[in-house]
Amino acid sequence: MAAPPGLPVVIVGGLHADARRAAVARLLADVPGSVVLHHDLATAAAGTVVRTIRDASGILDAGEAPLVNDCACCALREDLVPELERLRDAGGTRLAVVELWDSVEPKAMAEVVTAGGLTVTGVITAVDPALVLPFLGNGDDLADGGLAAAATDQRTVADTFARQLEYAPVLAVADSPEADDEDRELLAQLHPTARQVPIGQAAPADPSDDGLTVPTPRLRPLSPLARAALAGFDVEAAAAAQHPACALLPAEADAHGVSTLVWNRRRPFHPERLYAALEDLTCAAARSRGRFWLADKPDTLFHWDAAGGALCVESAGPWLASLPDAAWEMVPPVRRAAAALDWDAEHGDRCQHLVFTSPGLDRDGLERLLESCLLTDAEYAAGRDAWQRLPHAFDTLLEV
Repeated sequence: MAAPPGLPVVIVGGLHADARRAAVARLLADVPGSVVLHHDLATAAAGTVVRTIRDASGILDAGEAPLVNDCACCALREDLVPELERLRDAGGTRLAVVELWDSVEPKAMAEVVTAGGLTVTGVITAVDPALVLPFLGNGDDLADGGLAAAATDQRTVADTFARQLEYAPVLAVADSPEADDEDRELLAQLHPTARQVPIGQAAPADPSDDGLTVPTPRLRPLSPLARAALAGFDVEAAAAAQHPACALLPAEADAHGVSTLVWNRRRPFHPERLYAALEDLTCAAARSRGRFWLADKPDTLFHWDAAGGALCVESAGPWLASLPDAAWEMVPPVRRAAAALDWDAEHGDRCQHLVFTSPGLDRDGLERLLESCLLTDAEYAAGRDAWQRLPHAFDTLLEV
């Protein structure tokens, strides 16, 4: 028996539910033979997850997936791949659109689908530009808005939205009358490498303009969103782009009242002074991220991730400069390449690389505050043995 044909899978997510639904509707309308698979986690508290499969005409199938370990997202993982395999084996489906529930993050689902042997051809986050700043500034717990994916889910609206936005290589942008130039500029600076596709943009009139077509009885051009859904997606590259050691962070920018400050230094932070400045640094921008090092922990690469007035600092493993040569072979090539591009004769890949993006950013004040947290000339000259005796101010934070 011949192997069943492949099934292209596109993942569409985002906390902006109206924009997400509009993007999914566009794909259903533009790709004949497409279906949408959606797991609704709103009923998880009652012990079940509701699964629906629909096409442009309406619901084709509905069922329930039981909770796994009281975790709605775990139930989704257990149920998603078998349902996609069933659609693939049945034939007749030309595109499977996985519409994620509000707070489900695309990274985990893209990796689940790929690990299941299926092909993810696109990951899309739908956004309403007018809602970017309100969501990015919302430090409320997901649970407070009924958006938690599990009883133990401690994520906030802001950090969840930031990860949804920054992981996807394609942003499906709603035509929002409330959005202004500042809103659109903020979106562009937060994820400058993303391809922005207007949800309402129609297919080209001439099929020859379309480099990607779906096999149908008649040649039919695809809309820009549908082409993006089928363009291809590299799960490993997407994961690497999020790792703090080699993340593709935004560049310097300043337009329409929105600024991005990129701050690079080689000298380590004084742990106590940086700790004392954390609140001011966290609140200085709508979004900040990057990597840094502390004088008392010179071998550890720390990840900085802030949104909604909340900061997450965690260890992301060792700096490459702290590893023996033999261990480098176990490091992914993309990590070694990123380090080589920015290698310092004294400190290797150790550096401060923090990026702050926000409307009304006080660039000068922020730079002064950051500079004040570095070791002074005298402290730096004292050497590493002296650095190790500095107060270990971050120990309590890192144990949380």
